Amino acid sequence: MGSTNMSRPKLTLDEALAHVPKDFKSRLIKCFKLAQERHQQAQYDSSGLSGGKFCECLLRFLQHNLTGKYTPFGIRITNFVDECEKLTRVNKAAGNESLRVLMPRALVLVYSLRGKRGIGHVGGDVDANRVDSSTIVGILDWLMCETVRIFHSLSLEEAQDLVDSLSERKVPWVWDVGGKKRILISGLDFREQTLCLLHACAEQSVIAEDLFDWIEYSNYNVFKKSVLQPLHKKRLLEYDKESGTVSLSPLGIQQAESILREEL
Repeated sequence: MGSTNMSRPKLTLDEALAHVPKDFKSRLIKCFKLAQERHQQAQYDSSGLSGGKFCECLLRFLQHNLTGKYTPFGIRITNFVDECEKLTRVNKAAGNESLRVLMPRALVLVYSLRGKRGIGHVGGDVDANRVDSSTIVGILDWLMCETVRIFHSLSLEEAQDLVDSLSERKVPWVWDVGGKKRILISGLDFREQTLCLLHACAEQSVIAEDLFDWIEYSNYNVFKKSVLQPLHKKRLLEYDKESGTVSLSPLGIQQAESILREEL
C-alpha cells in the first residue's frame, strides 16, 4: 500500500530556530533581516554593518553550543578571528564539522569584508559596494541555512527554501506581477526607470522589448531611439541591437544606486 506524500507545513524562521536560545535567536533574525533589507535598498554600508553584527551574534552562539561558554552580549569580542580559530580546534565530539570548522571560517570572511572594505569607517581599500554586499548577504544566507538545517533537522533544500522566502532579491521599489516588473517609485522619467529596472535584475541582461513593456512606453521604436540609445551613448548601459538585449554598465549601476538612495 503506497504512502501518502504529505508536505510539511511552512515554518517561520522563528519556528525553525526554536531550539536556539531566545537571546541568540532574536538577535540573529533581526540582524539577518536588516542585512538583507539594506542590501536590497542599495544601502551597502549599512548592510555590511548588519552583517558584522550577525557574525558577532552567531559566533557567540557557536561558542555557547560548542564550549558551554561565550562572550557575553555587551562585552566586545577583542579578536574576532582568533575566537573563530579557537572553535576550529575544539574536540570533534563537541559538534559536527559545519559548526566547528565551516561556519567559523565563513564568519571570518564576512567579518574581514566588513572590516577591510571601508564599511562603517574610513580607510578600507575600497568603499562599500554592491559586490561586497552581495558576497556578505550570500554568506549570511548560507550561515542561516546551516543553522536551520542543524537545529531543526531540515534538509539543506528545505532550509534554503525557508531562507529564500525571507531573502528573495525582490526590492521594495520593484513589483513583480504577471511576469512583468513595475517601478513603484513615482516621479522617475523613462530613462531613470530603465536604469532602476536593470539594477533590479542584478547581473542579467534584459530583453529590450521587456523593458519597453515594463515601463509602458508608447512606441517601441521611439523607446529605443529616445531612451536606450542615449543611455548607451553615455555608457550607462550596453544596448546590443543584434540580440535585442540590454545590460547595465558599472556607470549605470552607480547612477541607478544614486537615484535609489535619493528616492528611498
